[in-house]
Amino acid sequence: MDTKNAKPRGRPRAFDVDEAVGKAQALFHQRGYDAVSLTDLTGALGINPPSFYAAFGSKADLYGRALERYAKTEGLDFERLLAPEKSLEDALAALFEAAAVAYTAHPDATGCLVIEGARGGTDAIACDKVKTLWRQSRQVVRDAIARRETDRPDEIADYAMAVLAGISASARDGLDVNRLRAIGRTASRAFVHERT
Repeated sequence: MDTKNAKPRGRPRAFDVDEAVGKAQALFHQRGYDAVSLTDLTGALGINPPSFYAAFGSKADLYGRALERYAKTEGLDFERLLAPEKSLEDALAALFEAAAVAYTAHPDATGCLVIEGARGGTDAIACDKVKTLWRQSRQVVRDAIARRETDRPDEIADYAMAVLAGISASARDGLDVNRLRAIGRTASRAFVHERT
């Protein structure tokens, strides 16, 4: 047996878990959870299936980690955008503007990973992970609104989340940042007009 040329077993020593989660996040964002296979993941990460399972547990568990990474590194900063010192109208305008920019920042991965993932899929565990994050995001938006609008915080949060979902879907459909900004401005003006 030629041990000098034998391929090492297991994942390479230089394997960086955080980098791997970033690569997986990009794949999930580009294609969607269901369209990314284990073969796609192991190929992109440069590991074999046993090493994949040892490092991440399952595809759904890796997806959960990718969602958490996305929320921390690329997700909208709701607390800053909806800061209490801004009027509600200015806060929503800033939120929709930020969404237009963020959802077109990566031409190969447009839209919001969380919003697009929450639209559904075939894996119940993955769907639960993304819908939990979506509900948490909605709650942060609702709480920020409730600090200044005590009459209809749920209704306004629903409106804001629906506009964000529309901006995300439009980004996935190929609308550029300027058109998405226009959608956000129109949504902001409509909200202001409805309140007066």
